[in-house]
Amino acid sequence: MSATPAVGRLGRAGWLVAGFMAVGLGSLGIIVPGLPTTVFFIVAAWCFSRSSPRFEQWVLDLPKIGPLVRDHRDGLGMPIRAKQYATVTIAAVITLSGITLRSAPVIVGVVVALAAVGVATIWFRVPTREDVLARRASELEIPTRR
Repeated sequence: MSATPAVGRLGRAGWLVAGFMAVGLGSLGIIVPGLPTTVFFIVAAWCFSRSSPRFEQWVLDLPKIGPLVRDHRDGLGMPIRAKQYATVTIAAVITLSGITLRSAPVIVGVVVALAAVGVATIWFRVPTREDVLARRASELEIPTRR
């Protein structure tokens, strides 16, 4: 699902810069807990689809990230293990934040509320890859006569 390429050199350059900014943020997310990784690479692939098919393919071919970006494009969502990992990571980061910010209970409350929104989004809005594949497989099954 590639986007329509940008028209003109300036448009392409803008999408290319945006793509590399997203790659930078996604790369930072690999190191910084709580900063998303895959989302930024999804955005990067989309930006590159408007500016550089070569860099779009580069993102899609990345060993750990590429399959997740391709799954997103195919409407498969996240694997259950990725959802579990994200939830545990969010809980760990929020716990550390709560301990660090315990003298500011209002801020802790806001951080916890945002974490709850993030976890709810992961579990209730983002499709689970295994469920989508099972549903697609059942839709493809040909009923047999008895």
